[in-house]
Amino acid sequence: MTDPNDPSAPFNQTEFDEAIAGLNQTEIDELMAGTNQTEIDEAIAGANQTEVDDFLLRNTGSKEVNQTTVIGLMKETNQTFTCHNMLLPTPMQNASSWAAVGCLRGFFCPNNTAEHLPEYCPPSPDCGARRLMSAICEPQGIYEPTICPAGFYCPVVDGRSQKFQCPSGSYCRRGSAAARKCSIGSYCPAGAKKETSFVASGLAILIDTILITICVFLKLRAFYVAKSKKGKKVNKKAATFFTKGASLPNFRGKNYEQLEDEQYHGSISPESHNMIPMTNTAAYRRRPTGFQEIGQVEHNFSLADHINDDDVADSTDLQRFVQSLSKILGATKFGLTFEFQNLRFHPSKAPRPILQDVSGCINAGSLWGVMGASGAGKSTFVNVLMGKQAGITGITKVNGVAGDIKKYKKIIGYVPQDDIVLPELTVRENILHSARIRLPSNWSDSEIQHHVDVLLSCLQLSHVKDSLVGSPGAPVISGGQRKRVSIGMELAAAPMALFLDEPTSGLDATAAASIMSTLKALSRLGMTIITVIHQPRPEIFESLDSLVLLGAGRMIYQGPEDNIRPYLENLGFHFPEHSNPADIMGDIIAGEGRHYKPTGDASVQWLIDTWATTHPSSALDKTKNSTISTTEITSLTSTIKQRGAPFHRQTLLCLNRSLLQQFRMKSSFFFELGVGSMAGFLIGLSQLNGKGQVFQSIYVEPYQFISSAAQHTSIPQIALLVGLAIGLTASAPGVKVFSEEKLVFWREAAAGHNRFAYYMGKVLSTIPRMILANFHFTTLFMLLSTPDITFLHSFAVNLLYFWCIYGIASCISMVTRREDGPLLAVMCSLIVGVLNGFSPTLSTVRDWKLAWLWRASPGTWLAEAYFTENLTPLRHLYDIETARDTLGYWLGVYTRDCLMLLMLGAVYRVLAFGGLRFMYPSRQR
Repeated sequence: MTDPNDPSAPFNQTEFDEAIAGLNQTEIDELMAGTNQTEIDEAIAGANQTEVDDFLLRNTGSKEVNQTTVIGLMKETNQTFTCHNMLLPTPMQNASSWAAVGCLRGFFCPNNTAEHLPEYCPPSPDCGARRLMSAICEPQGIYEPTICPAGFYCPVVDGRSQKFQCPSGSYCRRGSAAARKCSIGSYCPAGAKKETSFVASGLAILIDTILITICVFLKLRAFYVAKSKKGKKVNKKAATFFTKGASLPNFRGKNYEQLEDEQYHGSISPESHNMIPMTNTAAYRRRPTGFQEIGQVEHNFSLADHINDDDVADSTDLQRFVQSLSKILGATKFGLTFEFQNLRFHPSKAPRPILQDVSGCINAGSLWGVMGASGAGKSTFVNVLMGKQAGITGITKVNGVAGDIKKYKKIIGYVPQDDIVLPELTVRENILHSARIRLPSNWSDSEIQHHVDVLLSCLQLSHVKDSLVGSPGAPVISGGQRKRVSIGMELAAAPMALFLDEPTSGLDATAAASIMSTLKALSRLGMTIITVIHQPRPEIFESLDSLVLLGAGRMIYQGPEDNIRPYLENLGFHFPEHSNPADIMGDIIAGEGRHYKPTGDASVQWLIDTWATTHPSSALDKTKNSTISTTEITSLTSTIKQRGAPFHRQTLLCLNRSLLQQFRMKSSFFFELGVGSMAGFLIGLSQLNGKGQVFQSIYVEPYQFISSAAQHTSIPQIALLVGLAIGLTASAPGVKVFSEEKLVFWREAAAGHNRFAYYMGKVLSTIPRMILANFHFTTLFMLLSTPDITFLHSFAVNLLYFWCIYGIASCISMVTRREDGPLLAVMCSLIVGVLNGFSPTLSTVRDWKLAWLWRASPGTWLAEAYFTENLTPLRHLYDIETARDTLGYWLGVYTRDCLMLLMLGAVYRVLAFGGLRFMYPSRQR
C-alpha cells in the first residue's frame, strides 16, 4: 500500500477513492479549511495551461481528471479552489484597482474584499450556453461578481456591496445602483423591474372620450335641428291649408298643385276661397327675386337709382347687391371693355397656329357667347382675354389701355366647366372664403358677410346656404345649385368681368335656363360676361347679347346675336322652318354648311375669308375709341391694389378652412388615430418579452469576462419597426392633404389667391392631426415595450418622424395622380424606414462611400436618437463605445438628431411647394 506521507510515491486513484468514500461534503470542506488562497494564487499566478497540465499529469498520471481526483489532490497538496467547477480562477481586479473603485457601479460583489478580490471562473457548460444566448447565469465562483438583477438595486454601503429589493413607488432595471422614483400615475409595486405609466394612456382615453362626445353631441344637435325645421315646415303647410284652402276639393290633376305662401299676391280671405277660379298653376308665378328682378325692370332699369337708394329697409336684395358692388369698386361702371387686334398663338410643337388674325371688341355690360367647333380656338381665345395664355402676339387692351392683362387678374372672375368647389364646406362657407380672400383688405368681416348674404339671396341660394355642397359622386345640392355656387365664388369677389366655360353643360333645361337668366341679369348690372357655350338650346341662344364665332383659330363672326341669322342668310345659307338656329349655325361654322347651301362655297375657310374681307382689323381699330377717362383708369388701378387680404390673414383663413374640412371628415381622422394606435400596440407587443431590456453588450473593464452575448442591433431593430409603423400610418393621409385639392389650388391661384398662404395653411392644419396620431402611437408603444428612452423624448422624435413622412407624402402628391399617390407614398416610407443603419450598418455603408445616402434618410436620424437615449443610461454597465463603432451611430447627439429630422421635413415641404407652384403653371395663370 502506498505511503501517503511519501511525496515521491505514485498517486493511487483506487486507494484515494477508498479513503474519501465515506466522506460527505461537510467533511471535505473541513479538510479544505486550512488552505491558503493567497498561496494558491501565488502558485498559479505565473502558470499557463501547459504548466497546469504538467502538474496534473505529474500528480495524477492523467490530464483527464474528475471532481474526486481534484478533491483528493486538494487534500494531498493542501489547496482550495473557489470556482464551483473546481477549475482555476482568473483575477479580475488587483489590490490597487479594488482600492480605487471597489465593486463597479451596477454590479453585486457580496464576498469580495481587499483580501478576496473579484475573480473570473470558467463557466459550466450550462452557464456557457446561457451566456451565448444573451442570458445571465449565477456566479461561477465564490468571488465572482455578477450584475445586479432586475427588481433590485446594489449600492456600496460601508465599503461592502449590498443588494436591496426595489421599494414600492420605484423601479430597478438590471444593473441599478440606486432605485429610480416612478412618476405620478405609474404602477410600481415592490420589486418592480420597469415603470408602467398610465398617465399617457389615461390622457389618450380622455382625449378620445372628449372627441367622441363632441361628435355625438353635434350629430344629435343636427338631428334635432333638422327635425325641428321639418316640423315647422309641416305646421306651415297645415296652416296654409286651413286658412286658404280648407274648402277646396282635393285636385290631383297634373296641372294643379298646392301653392305656397309666396305664390299668392295679396291677402285672400277664407270666405273668398270658393270665388277662386280653377286655373293652371302656371298662372301663379313667384314674385321675381334676386337677379331675376332685373328682368322685370330691364326696360326702365337705372343703375344709378339702385346705387343711390339709401332706404335700406325697403331696398331689395338686388339694390343691396348693387350698393355693395359700388362700394367695392368705387365706381358706377362695373364692366371691362376688351379690345384685341391680330391675336396670334402658335405653340412650338403645333403644325399650325391655334389662333391667328383675331380682331374685335367686347363691350362692357353685355352677355357674350363664344362658339365654334372642337379645335376652333375657343378656350385659347378666352384664355388670352383673361391673361392666362403666354406666348401671344398681337394687341390687347382693357378699357382702352394696352398692357399685360395679368394685372387685372383680381377683378376678372373665371368659372370653369367643372364645378370646382370644396365638398366638405357648405354653400355659404365656400362663397364666404372666396370673399374674405379677394375683397378689399380694408373691409371688416361684418361687411364681407353682409355682402355674401346679399349675394346668396340674389343667387337664390339662401335656403340651401347651410347645406354641404357634396361631391359630384355624392351630391347634396342639385346640379344647378352647385353651378350657382361656383358662380357665386367669383361674384363674391365683385369682378368687373366674368368668364365661364360651358356653364350649362350637364344641366337640365330648367337649371340651364336659370343659370343663363342669372348671367343675363349680371350683364345688365354692367359686368362683362363672356361664356364659352356649346350646342345651346333656343332659349339659351336667344338670351345672348352678342356672339364670337371662331373656326380654325380665326374669326368667322362677331356681333349681335340677332344679326347672325341675317348675316348667314345673306351669304346664301338657308335656315329651315321650325329649326333651332343655334344648331344650324353650329353646323355651318363646323364645316357642315353644304346641307344649308346647295350651291357655292360653304367651307369654313370661305367664311373666314369673307369676314376678314368685310371686317378688316384696321377698320375695327379706327372705329373703336376708348371712352374711359383718366380718372376712371386711376380709380381702377387703385381698386386693383386694394384687392386681396394680406398674407397673414390669408394664411389664417386657409388654416381655419383646412381645420374645418378635417372636422367634417371625422371618419378619416378617427381612422388615422385608430391605425396609429394599432401600430403602436403591435410594435410594443413585439417587444413585450424583453421587459424593457433593449440592449446588451460587453461589460465595462475589468468585468468583461463575465459578459453574455452582445445584442447591439436590438435598438436599431426597434427603430426600424417604429419607422415602418409610422410610415404606414402617416403616408396615405399625408398624400391626401394636397392630392385631393389640386384643382381647387389651381382655381384659387388663377384667381389671385396667395399660393404660399394656401400652402402654409394646409401644412399647419396637419400638425394637430400628427400630434394626436403620434400621441396614440407612442402611448401604446411605450406602455408595452418600456425602453430606457423617456416618454417625452420618444414622443418628440416620433412626432418629427411623422413630420418627415407627411413631407415625403406631400412631395409624392405633387408628381403623381391622386389614385397612385397613396401606394407610392407607402413605398417611399418603407424605403426611408429601411435605410436606418440596422442592416447594412452605417459602418458598412461608410466603406461603400454611401453614408450620405443613409444620412439623407430620416430613418437613420430616428434610429440614432433611439440609440443615444437607450444607451446613455447604461454607460456605467456596458462598453457602449464598442457598440457605437460596430454600428456607426454617434452618441450623445439626441438634440442634433431631432433638429435634422425637423430640417429634413422642412426640406421636403420646400420641394413640395416647388412642385405645387411650378408644375402646371399654365393652370395657375
